[in-house]
Amino acid sequence: MKDNPGGAPADPWDTVDDLWKWLEADQPVGGREGLLLRMLKLSEEVGEVAEAVIGATGQNPRKGVTHTWEDVEAELCDVVITAMVALRTLTPEAREVFGRQLARVAGRDRRATG
Repeated sequence: MKDNPGGAPADPWDTVDDLWKWLEADQPVGGREGLLLRMLKLSEEVGEVAEAVIGATGQNPRKGVTHTWEDVEAELCDVVITAMVALRTLTPEAREVFGRQLARVAGRDRRATG
């Protein structure tokens, strides 16, 4: 895997493939259950975003401010990475599937309707 000067991988999908291979090699539960658990991991990560937002805004009066907005950024990245790995778990053509969906969303009419 080649890195850019800034340290980020040249192609995030190469990293996703590496993560997927690592997870598949050490998967305690396989088959359909393993697939479902991989999808559920996304809900766990979204919950961590919620926890970080609550912590960054101090919305829990018992705890106060416990997180930063940088923590929220990191948790959002974890959601994206987890979703990419989940998609790769469903299909080896994850890159193409994502590209088509991104193009479809980008091509939607963005004018407000109502």
